[in-house]
Amino acid sequence: MREAQFLKQNAEKWKLYEAEIKENEQPDKLADRFIELTDDLAYSKTFYPSSNTTRYLNGLASLFHLKIYKNKKEQTGRILNFWQFELPYLFRYYHRLFFYSFIFFVVFCGIGALSAKYDETFIRLILSDGYVDMTNENIEKGDPFGVYKSMNQVTMFFHIAFNNIRVAFATYVMGGIFSVGAIWLLLNNGLMLGSFEYYFFSNDLGFKSITVIFIHGTLEIWAFVIAGAAGLILGNSMLFPGTYSRSVSILKGGKDGLKIVLGLVPIFLVAAFLESFVTRYDNMPLWLSLSILTASVIFIIWYFILYPMQLHAKIKNALNERTKHYQTPTQNFTAWLNKKLNSEKSGTLVKT
Repeated sequence: MREAQFLKQNAEKWKLYEAEIKENEQPDKLADRFIELTDDLAYSKTFYPSSNTTRYLNGLASLFHLKIYKNKKEQTGRILNFWQFELPYLFRYYHRLFFYSFIFFVVFCGIGALSAKYDETFIRLILSDGYVDMTNENIEKGDPFGVYKSMNQVTMFFHIAFNNIRVAFATYVMGGIFSVGAIWLLLNNGLMLGSFEYYFFSNDLGFKSITVIFIHGTLEIWAFVIAGAAGLILGNSMLFPGTYSRSVSILKGGKDGLKIVLGLVPIFLVAAFLESFVTRYDNMPLWLSLSILTASVIFIIWYFILYPMQLHAKIKNALNERTKHYQTPTQNFTAWLNKKLNSEKSGTLVKT
């Protein structure tokens, strides 16, 4: 069967299944849909292994597998499942856009640092005259990071947390301007961080700034990068709908991006807590500061990269277990398919 005919025969069914997965269907019904999808996926892998159809079916079947797995009776609640399964699955699905957002941010940081190096007015343009003058005074007093001690801890926590979460959601929403809005906010944050760090390095406070500011900055900066990726997800869903209709693609990209931004809220809260209650102790032992930094980096690598890859691999292996006996040898699968088609013509159903 040609791929076009295969699509014509099954497209409406797949659209129906895609709509059903968004609803709280019964587990038995989800399992039946999953079996049918893996049958289609097996056929597509056999005859059109590198096609968009196969990639689409693999993604749809993965979503059904994840939905079924989440619906198993567990002691954990829906909220925990969100961070344990749903978010990491999205992280792996959009790793490529995470990487693009990270590259954009690093490049913009570099531009900020170079601009600050070759233009003395650039730092004041980005950080404001008030901040630079205040920091210069603090450096002269021997307390270069005194800004972190200038506000009550609790007030500072709520102020920073609210501001950072607001900027993250703004970055996501601005991504709706064909991804350009998200890139623009990544540019602003990148220029700010690059010029900010150059300012301290130029005052021989580079290493000290890392061991102090990055106590909270590691999580905070990474969360902004991920918020940028959420904006790219929304924007790219408009620009590149792929096998989906544009409206369906925008709905899917919008929901996925929103889930990712919501998932960043606890990270922003932890970063705000560290900035308000811990960073102000800039004379803490070096080993303690480096321990916090290391723990933050390990968490980022594990939760955003390694664990999502492991989760995705488990789902992929489960799908392969379901489909592998149809793929080799091809003749066996063809015989099974002919038998199934003949049984459907006669009004019976062959159990597989």
